Amino acid sequence: MAVKSKSATQIYFNKDHEMVRKSIREFIDKEINPYMDEWEEQGQSPLHKLFKKMGELGFLGIRYDPAYGGQGLDYWYDTVFLEELGRIHGSGLVVAIAVQTHMATPAIAEFGSEYLKETYLKPAIAGDMVAAIAVSEPDAGSDVAAIQTTAKRENDTYVINGSKTFITNGTQADFLTLLARTSDDPGYHSFSLIVVPTHLNGFTVSRKLDKLGMHSSDTAELFFDNLRVPVKNRIGKEGEGFIYQMQQFQHERFSAIPMSYISAEEMMAMTVEHIRKRIVFGKPLIARQVLRHRLADWQTETECLRQLTYHIVRMKEAGLDVTREVSMAKLYAAGLLTRVADGCLQMYGGLGFMNEMPISRAYRDSRIISIGGGTDEIMREIIAKIELG
Repeated sequence: MAVKSKSATQIYFNKDHEMVRKSIREFIDKEINPYMDEWEEQGQSPLHKLFKKMGELGFLGIRYDPAYGGQGLDYWYDTVFLEELGRIHGSGLVVAIAVQTHMATPAIAEFGSEYLKETYLKPAIAGDMVAAIAVSEPDAGSDVAAIQTTAKRENDTYVINGSKTFITNGTQADFLTLLARTSDDPGYHSFSLIVVPTHLNGFTVSRKLDKLGMHSSDTAELFFDNLRVPVKNRIGKEGEGFIYQMQQFQHERFSAIPMSYISAEEMMAMTVEHIRKRIVFGKPLIARQVLRHRLADWQTETECLRQLTYHIVRMKEAGLDVTREVSMAKLYAAGLLTRVADGCLQMYGGLGFMNEMPISRAYRDSRIISIGGGTDEIMREIIAKIELG
């Protein structure tokens, strides 16, 4: 595939950004991609070992306060990090890392007490603890307000009962950022975010879930039976957890976008290499106009998504609300990634149907973006409410 000009890259990223990019890419090429086939086969990645290495290199706290081990860098560095994650040969591990950096820890960093930052955020940034975000339940996915897990207060303790499902990093997590109902009152001010260590009595990994894709990521169903956690583990004010989680979703949704356009480009590059070599009816497949035009369309769409992403970064740097734009970008990214994955697999023909092929893995993994972090339908509803009222 064509390489973008140096001048175009420099509009957004300076030499320091590119040094960070080079460091992340080298780490992925050395410490991750050579082992992805093995981790896919095993059904999980060694997160404690891997996160420790990433923490030592400063990759797990790009934007977090240096007082807690973070790098204190801007959103452009964060975008570099997310773009390079898109080069990992399997989205399962990509999502596992993003849970650590963009899903389970932002609320602690923004609303957590000094105790929570020292006890959980700092070790998460260092890679000494694996984190998970525990929101979804068997009967409450996109409808977050429908969650039934309860945290009843008894003096200086919360007693937690209920279950969570589809929890990425669930079998390996040292702590959960858990959303629970702390009041029976109706409305959105009946929930709290609570940091729950997984070594406590009453916590059980009910089962590890068998997924369509993302095989290198462990996803679990969790159960809480009278688990007692100190009130000081609550993030921010009681009853404001739903609001904090809605804000945290913006970090999660944004994290999926740079990964998506890079993953799409990686799929296209891999496919172009294949169809250059594949001879059909005396000519390489790359000579077929229909395929060339299809790839040209995808390249155009990918560049549009990249530019929308960079617009979002500029807005974030200016301190503006990006809910509308992030929702649009995630929705567009989901459609683009699934179209590219499906179309590229088709260009492989029968080979694409073999599980051993990288394009088959990419095809399986691509489906999650339309579901995780808010479905396509939820994104459309958010956009409609903003635009139409």
